[in-house]
Amino acid sequence: MLKFNQNTFQEEYTSVWSFENRGNWSNHTNTYRGNWSPQVVRNLIHKYSRENEYLLDPMIGGGTTAIECKLLNRNLLALDINPIAIKLTKKSINFKCMFEPKIKTLINDSRNLKMLKNECIDFILIHPPYTDIIKYSNNKILQDLSNIHDIEKFCYEIEIVAKELFRVLKKGKYCAVLMGDTRRKGFYQPLAYKVMEKFIKTGFKLKEDIIKCQHNCRQTSYWKERAEKQNFLLIMHEHLFVFKKQS
Repeated sequence: MLKFNQNTFQEEYTSVWSFENRGNWSNHTNTYRGNWSPQVVRNLIHKYSRENEYLLDPMIGGGTTAIECKLLNRNLLALDINPIAIKLTKKSINFKCMFEPKIKTLINDSRNLKMLKNECIDFILIHPPYTDIIKYSNNKILQDLSNIHDIEKFCYEIEIVAKELFRVLKKGKYCAVLMGDTRRKGFYQPLAYKVMEKFIKTGFKLKEDIIKCQHNCRQTSYWKERAEKQNFLLIMHEHLFVFKKQS
């Protein structure tokens, strides 16, 4: 039986988070491209939820949030538009643990959470794609957000997601969003702040803007050479926004 040792974990206490070595405990792996690190998820769950509460990850990806919810005794609704992600998530939580929270997986578009009533979720964690930097599906029928290249179109769809998240989150509770920026035609595009604006427009209040440092990116060596030739800086950080739904 896998036991979580609280004494080995220390919460972050600044607005800059940097994890050089990605957590590899339990069933965590880095095989799913772009999935967030267990350290980020564990910190968020500790800071903004309690045991037995009901959490939502509407873009579950490779299952990082699901693994941590099982280890930390949080109930979870894990959604993803991509059937492959749901299959991987189910596999990721197939281990014995001292806790057996309710973890439900479902293929679903995060722009429509009709299965959930208003104000029924205690905490939301979401790590959306950064437009089409990584395409998680080639199936256009799925209308996967990772197939959208146009930034304004992407942010329009993200606003629809934000409205649904705001609707299902309980008052006084939190929603955490990890987003990165990009470049287009040589110029910096503050994608994260554009997404932040959509959440604020929806009604969320910004509680924290955490800078999350990036390490061991697969394409770093490729882009480093291009950056030197074309005189631009590599983007090695993401924004982790924590929003609150006011009481």
